[in-house]
Amino acid sequence: MEVLIPEQERLSRYQNDMRKISKFSKVPRNGEVGEILGHGSEDSTSNKEENGNAGSSDLRTKLSSKKRRNNHERESSCGQKVAKKRRNASNKRRGFEDDSFDFESEEDEEIKFILKARTRKRGGNLDSMMTEGNTNASSASKDACTPKNVKGSGEDHLKCHQCMKKRTVVPCTKCKKKMYCIPCIKQWYPHLKEEEISELCPFCRRNCNCNACLHSNGMIKTSKRDISDSEKIQNLQHLLYSLRPYLKQICEEQTREIEIEATIQRKSYSELEVPQALCNNDERVFCDHCATSIIDLHRSCPKCSYELCLNCCQEIREGSVTSRREVKFQYINRGYEYIHGGDPLPDSSLSKISKEQTESFTNWSANDDRSVICAPKEIGGCGNCVLELKRILPQGWISSLEVKAVDLLDTFRIVERKCTEMSKKVLRRAASRLDSDDNYLYCPASRDILQEENLLQFRQCWTNGNPVIVRDVLDQATGLSWEPMVMWRALCENVDLEISAKMSEVKAIDCLAGCEVEISTLQFFRGYTDGRRYTNFWPEMLKLKDWPPSDKFEDLLPRHCDEFIRVLPFQEYTDPRAGILNLAVKLPPGVLKPDLGPKTYIGYGISEELGRGDSVTKLHCDMSDAVNILTHTAEVVLSDEHHSAIARLKEIHKAQDEKEHLDREKLKSDQVGQCDNEEMEISEIADIGKFENSKFKIESATSPVFASEQATEETGSALWDIFRREDIPKLEAYLRNHSKEFRHTYCSPVEQVVHPIHDQSFYLTSEHKRKIKEEFGVEPWTFEQRLGEAVFIPAGCPHQVRNLKSCTKVAVDFVSPENVGECLRLTEEFRLLPINHKAREDKLEIKKMVVYAVDQAIKDFEALVSTQRSISEASL
Repeated sequence: MEVLIPEQERLSRYQNDMRKISKFSKVPRNGEVGEILGHGSEDSTSNKEENGNAGSSDLRTKLSSKKRRNNHERESSCGQKVAKKRRNASNKRRGFEDDSFDFESEEDEEIKFILKARTRKRGGNLDSMMTEGNTNASSASKDACTPKNVKGSGEDHLKCHQCMKKRTVVPCTKCKKKMYCIPCIKQWYPHLKEEEISELCPFCRRNCNCNACLHSNGMIKTSKRDISDSEKIQNLQHLLYSLRPYLKQICEEQTREIEIEATIQRKSYSELEVPQALCNNDERVFCDHCATSIIDLHRSCPKCSYELCLNCCQEIREGSVTSRREVKFQYINRGYEYIHGGDPLPDSSLSKISKEQTESFTNWSANDDRSVICAPKEIGGCGNCVLELKRILPQGWISSLEVKAVDLLDTFRIVERKCTEMSKKVLRRAASRLDSDDNYLYCPASRDILQEENLLQFRQCWTNGNPVIVRDVLDQATGLSWEPMVMWRALCENVDLEISAKMSEVKAIDCLAGCEVEISTLQFFRGYTDGRRYTNFWPEMLKLKDWPPSDKFEDLLPRHCDEFIRVLPFQEYTDPRAGILNLAVKLPPGVLKPDLGPKTYIGYGISEELGRGDSVTKLHCDMSDAVNILTHTAEVVLSDEHHSAIARLKEIHKAQDEKEHLDREKLKSDQVGQCDNEEMEISEIADIGKFENSKFKIESATSPVFASEQATEETGSALWDIFRREDIPKLEAYLRNHSKEFRHTYCSPVEQVVHPIHDQSFYLTSEHKRKIKEEFGVEPWTFEQRLGEAVFIPAGCPHQVRNLKSCTKVAVDFVSPENVGECLRLTEEFRLLPINHKAREDKLEIKKMVVYAVDQAIKDFEALVSTQRSISEASL
């Protein structure tokens, strides 16, 4: 059997036997894939013509698809890797037979973005064409929005700024340079009328989504307000005050280890010289035992270079060090029919449960003088050398930082600023806990948060560990389109052809099986707007996580990145480039920084809760703070046939759950030698499980149709559940008690729990949320995120999300001074996880952030105080 890790491995047998993804060149007809494979059919709505067909055909300049294919064949036969940063426009668009999707660009001197079309001769200077064309436009200013026809009139040919084709264009009367053709207006700017384009074109509005503009940065001002020097000083004081206890803790750990080393070497504390380890700024050093980041002092083996953090050294001396076991657990693929409620494949029954395997661990203890021997060979060390104390940073630098921070805080006392009581207008009810004062969440409008009072209210909620929702953040944007097809087009037309070639297909996560599947990008985005289904009419939910890769988001989509940063609320905390209270930006140049985003999450969704295969982000806990903005949605409306099939299949799933529950109970009884008379009941439920529908032929609907949710004026698009930090012990206890009621990869029951939250194996349905409230009195904050809303999630708060519509969300992580304690607590939890656990690595390196943030804050504080003194002296 194949060992697969959720969301990291492809479907093996399930994928190879039941799924076949068509290439771009052949989009499947409705039901074609379903008839052959029983999987992946698209709704009939997916066969609609693209929006680009809206323009009349006589306005198009048709290109030869044969010519494009021949170019592609010649390119493939060459067999050579295309050099990066070749400034050629790739018109290799697989499957785009319609020229409304033929995205080409010419030289644009204003943007200085040079793209060379492959299939046609390079044209003349675009600006000269625009100038001549706009001269004619000015002479007819009374009807300036009248489109200019390029055919048969003897006029100079005018080119659309969007597609660079000679078409009927609408010139802009403001800049008198840019013009847009009618097909592009209808396809890429449906919210704007021709008259509006004429008055102020997308280029002038700063939301042009042509290829050249999408790949240009610096066009959008990301900062929403300038902070005065006095505000900067107050923020830096707050940062130093918040970080001082953690810097002190780091100093105490180092001082204790130096004292132990001085005793071992029989020297005084002041005489001890700690040798420096060979480590560059662009390297990360991790403990070989617990995988925690090492920022400065550590112990290293002179023979095998095994490195140990100070926490592990202390545990060894105390005799409390534990083995970092390796968990080997198999999620068994029981076949396609099992995933949909049918019988499992032969030899894949639930009785074959994999056991946890742990490595043997030899006793590891310290010597009498408290020196530490290298780790035993069984866990990676040599086992016979005394570990030497080494440093990475200059000796005594961290302790001197603490002294400076204390002196500054003592010299400049912090004046506590109090915020007024929150109005009911800025609160949203999210829970109904009895005898609790935190059932409401702070929910201001984006236009109001620039006031200092709102920052104080945010800080008060954030310090208490409460989520925050900010409404209408996209109202502060320039209007750049977050349509997934716009983003995809920008990626496909990237100047780096190697990157462009990779965008024709994506690896999506199948939410029903919990595994990666390959699908053409075009088919994925058609399913985003029109929906996809299996042949049994069960909705097929796919999602893309971190697409495009977050480490390349700013390079590949610079305009979208700038737009996202521009709309971020409370930028003092969230700005990933210059947030004064964001510890993540305090790391100096040359030091490796953690990948905190921005990251894009694109997934399908429907309003009805399915119970299995929902488009969800399962319960988990982020290592840092995060803000998540819903930038685009598309509602998929299910037919009556869909609703009837879903109702029937839910009953089948329920019968399967009951049968497996009885099977497990019977297995337990057999293991303890008990004999129960449950066979008749099991047999009856098994018959229901077979339900004469092993081939999943859905008969005409006889069950009542599910009533769709009542539409409201402003419907939510994503359902959030965020749990309080103080409820974590009860939440973990509930998940351990009910773990087998949940399904994970291949729809297999969760048979093993290492950590209920960090495993990310659970999603609590409405039924589970009802039960956890009854049994433990635990209730999360539950609310629906609407389009344009930003959700702030504090570090250490477990949360889960279910898409009620197809959603595009963009998120960025940040590290606030208020939640450093939670980041450290999570780091300690992660270091105790098994070796091969996906959440184990210390990716944040929070202690390193604390040290460098204090150092940078002291420098900035001293510079600001010096500037203010100079100004005061000059005024006297």
